[in-house]
Amino acid sequence: MKRPFLLFFMSILLLIPGCGYTTRSLLPSDLKTIYVDNFKNAINVSAEQSNLRMYRGYRPGMERDLTTAVNDKYVFDGNLGIAREPNADLILTGELVDFRREALRYDANNNVEEYRIIMIVNIELTNHKTGKVMWTEKGFSGETTYRTSGSLAKSDTAAVNDAIIDLARRIVERTVEAW
Repeated sequence: MKRPFLLFFMSILLLIPGCGYTTRSLLPSDLKTIYVDNFKNAINVSAEQSNLRMYRGYRPGMERDLTTAVNDKYVFDGNLGIAREPNADLILTGELVDFRREALRYDANNNVEEYRIIMIVNIELTNHKTGKVMWTEKGFSGETTYRTSGSLAKSDTAAVNDAIIDLARRIVERTVEAW
């Protein structure tokens, strides 16, 4: 009686590792390299300030930092190699369309204690071999929150870098995991 139960238990254990999670790319196997075109700055910095956009905080060069971060994340991920445009299997193009710095929490004196930074891009992935657009994402975002005081305080620059890294991670995941 113990043997059938043991056999059943062992067969269940053999099935558990097949849960479907993988760290490999879901892209077709013939797509091995990517070229990340320099992100364009499409933020309208001359737009009037409004209640929805009270805290403008665009920093020059964010699109350059984003391009570098995306390339670094592809290298770190390892599923796609970085290549020059003529030799790449895939081409990622994008434009930075918005940068928001929103107040989240105030202290008793109505000073901002915590902000959220959101960076929004439009991105497109093209199969360079066929010229076919594989996917397009409008309003794709990365974000971070940070405090302005206390032991968890962060500078604006460090918070912007965190938002860039979060956005780069999401872009690479979108590409490799083919969501």
